[in-house]
Amino acid sequence: MRSVVVTGAGSGIGLSTTELLVDAGWHVVAADRDADALARLDEKMGNRTAMLTPVALDVTDEAAVARLADQCRSLAAPLAALVNSAGIAANVRFADTTTDMLRRIYEVNVVGAFALSQALAPVLHENGGGSIVHIASVSGIKGNLGRSAYGASKGALITLTKIMAVELADDLIRVNAIAPGPIETPMVKENHTATTREEWHRTVPMRRYGRPEEIASAVAFLIDDRQSSYITGQILAVDGGFTAAGLMA
Repeated sequence: MRSVVVTGAGSGIGLSTTELLVDAGWHVVAADRDADALARLDEKMGNRTAMLTPVALDVTDEAAVARLADQCRSLAAPLAALVNSAGIAANVRFADTTTDMLRRIYEVNVVGAFALSQALAPVLHENGGGSIVHIASVSGIKGNLGRSAYGASKGALITLTKIMAVELADDLIRVNAIAPGPIETPMVKENHTATTREEWHRTVPMRRYGRPEEIASAVAFLIDDRQSSYITGQILAVDGGFTAAGLMA
């Protein structure tokens, strides 16, 4: 058995990823800042709780991140992967985006993923290598309205993915990112208006929102060394064809 750290494990993509990986035989260190969400997750696991280690974690707390790295060194099942799924968003036009908003989104989406990766990469190396997957977004690839702060943060995460892949290859650590399109998560429900939903349905060739488990399946593929051992530095868009589309009418 191997272990994987999943951040943002209490809801949305992180939750679906945690459930899928537990079912696939991984021991999951489920990290989230919402202790109540972790308690619900633990209860939901039922007789699978032995496969789960819930950890209350704010990814912007560097001391807490360092403690998590120490904890991962003593896991019975060696750490083999990290999934950076924690993230926040804002649907705000450029002119109305404050610098405080921009800093907060960067702090979670970019600095948080950077700090976790930097803390856990040595643990992965000590264990013979492994895989890191960042959850980015199509907003880091395309110029989506109202996503100046969020899109910029995900664009930074995409570039970070490529640089990390190059620099960590000698340590036998693969680094990739997934760029989800519109996915039915609590964060999306909070940020997408009826008009936003209409626009996504119009511009996504598959004419629907994705499901969190569809992202989780892509994560499972990218952290499995039997299936993706020669894949690193890649950005996998799981978006119903959104980034491939041109003129739609």
